[in-house]
Amino acid sequence: MSTPAHLDHLVVAARTLDEGVAWCEATLGVVPGPGGEHALFGTHNRLLRLASPAHPRAYLEIIAIKPQATPTRASGLKRWFDLDQPALQASLAANGPQLVHWVASVPDIVSACAALRAQALEPGPVLAASRPTPQGLLQWQISVRDDGQRLLGGALPTLIQWGDTHPAHSMAAPALSLQALQLSHPQPAVLRQALHALGADTLPVSGGPAGLRATLNTPRGKVVLSSNT
Repeated sequence: MSTPAHLDHLVVAARTLDEGVAWCEATLGVVPGPGGEHALFGTHNRLLRLASPAHPRAYLEIIAIKPQATPTRASGLKRWFDLDQPALQASLAANGPQLVHWVASVPDIVSACAALRAQALEPGPVLAASRPTPQGLLQWQISVRDDGQRLLGGALPTLIQWGDTHPAHSMAAPALSLQALQLSHPQPAVLRQALHALGADTLPVSGGPAGLRATLNTPRGKVVLSSNT
């Protein structure tokens, strides 16, 4: 039986969080809301809600490595979303912040990871993560490979299972709306099969470079964000 998964959030990586905030204001016309720090990975973020009838809790995350932060994860293991990958950091330095990935929420992350392994795709171990917020401790479980690699070039989502509280509940009303999310991969049948295993069949998939493309309505008009690994 497939495990139903749905879009939880889009991930925009930045070389520094200040650069990510400036990009958000210049590109989307919105000041991102507060986020927090992730001790496990030595990263920090800012968040903003996305209006999406199909994905009512969707949001956008701007994330960067926190300077001088030492991840509490075991030495030698990589940060999530390929943030330690030299090629990605070089692209962020040359081109600025960019959409790199998406995260899908699942009700049973252990079963969802097993569904991907049945497709010969290794999502990595399920990690318990948390960060403090003014509303209390935010807790979740997330699949992260030891090498930090995004599956299928970022087109296949990282999996997350939230605890009692979802961060969207405390975010300001959305100034952005998500109009479309499209996925692509050089082997689209492989991506489609993996999404089917997760119960995420509704997202369109096409052939082409691995990645994703999000169309947003913003105060600056329609903005298309694309990743290309």
